[in-house]
Amino acid sequence: MDSKRQHKFSRLIQKDLGEIFQQNSVSMFGGAFISVTHVEISPDLGLAKVYLSFLLTKDPEGKVEEIEEQNKSIRNLLAQRIRHQARVIPELRFYYDNTAEEAEKIDKLFENIDIPEKKEDDDDDDIYTR
Repeated sequence: MDSKRQHKFSRLIQKDLGEIFQQNSVSMFGGAFISVTHVEISPDLGLAKVYLSFLLTKDPEGKVEEIEEQNKSIRNLLAQRIRHQARVIPELRFYYDNTAEEAEKIDKLFENIDIPEKKEDDDDDDIYTR
């Protein structure tokens, strides 16, 4: 369970990284729309696991690799933003968050389920009244 300090720090990093990705999407990331969906911080605040989702890209895993290659410059941009609020700038690890795609798949499965309507003469509810 995250402490209040970890939670506060993760929200700060999520907000600032989101702004970094938004402002530099064309120059650094080929115009892909990148959202920071979640940030997990280690208890010592030295490591941040950053979960990303993507729009306008066909290869999200490849985009994560591109972002990892630019990790140093992204961390530098983050340091410029949070240097007065944090003693240590955490190491960043980026991961692809496919939660939205999985939710869409589940929704499609539910749409295709054919549930027969209950007949009025079925008394399955009365199994305990015998």
